[in-house]
Amino acid sequence: MTPEGIRGRRAAAAWGGGHLLDIERLAREEIERVLDLARELKAAHGRGALAQPLAGKLVALLFFEPSTRTRSSFEIAAKRLGAQTVVWTSQGSSVSKGETLLDTALNLEAMGPDALVVRHAASGAAGLVASRVGCAVLNAGDGAHEHPSQALLDAFTLRERWGSLEGRTVVIVGDIAHSRVARSNLWCLTRLGARVRLCAPPTLLAPGLDRLGEPGRVTLHERLDRALEGADAIMMLRIQLERQGGGPPLVPSLREYARLFGLSERVAGELPAGALVLHPGPINRGVELAHAVADGPRSVILEQVENGVAVRMAALSLLVGGGRP
Repeated sequence: MTPEGIRGRRAAAAWGGGHLLDIERLAREEIERVLDLARELKAAHGRGALAQPLAGKLVALLFFEPSTRTRSSFEIAAKRLGAQTVVWTSQGSSVSKGETLLDTALNLEAMGPDALVVRHAASGAAGLVASRVGCAVLNAGDGAHEHPSQALLDAFTLRERWGSLEGRTVVIVGDIAHSRVARSNLWCLTRLGARVRLCAPPTLLAPGLDRLGEPGRVTLHERLDRALEGADAIMMLRIQLERQGGGPPLVPSLREYARLFGLSERVAGELPAGALVLHPGPINRGVELAHAVADGPRSVILEQVENGVAVRMAALSLLVGGGRP
């Protein structure tokens, strides 16, 4: 299928105009197309038979926020497909002199990239860039809005283990109110047939979150033990202090939070047999996740990191390389 095939139903879609901006506007078949292509690309790389559909292309990474996994993953994905990359970070750039997001993006676009991968602290930043440039834009996380490639790699990881997400129950625990990962996963997981339980203290649960995702598939919980009953997978999130502003703390203490909402070795031992543990990183060990659980047999955290390259290869291939492995 060509890129037009995956985005062609409506110009306003997340793939519309050649961009990946969010999961919310992606249909199930569009999500599955990315996951299927990611599986093909991962297998081809494993066989040493990966083609380079992005040969001669240039991918520019614009990261206004710190990143380890996402930035490295996109860069590796682009290079595996044959593209050249340029990495731009706000540190030491003209942003410190007052240059705006749009001016930065437009100046970099003038240098001729085929795609811009954008991470920014403001919700909607990637969409704003996409409305003004002529190349493909991939959202690598915009404020507390969405992180689409993270949700796709999470779904890919679970689908590799299960074959299908249909009828599965995934619990997302942590700072839900400020999490772009949670929002993207709400749409992605429920659209693929899973049910999602959101669990956090009331101060970290934003009103109306249970109205996101597919109707009737999202529930809110304030007690970890009840949320974990019958769970097939648990995704732990860190508390995002950088997005909480300068107001009063939203939890009494990290120690108290860890006691009530952390996935300790004891709590993990009571999970249903076969339940998987995920985390988008970075992990605050000893707070949301115990060392023994993060490194234990239930953990698929490093699989998520590995699969992030395959999923981002698929997204770049669809938007820049014609959609073929």
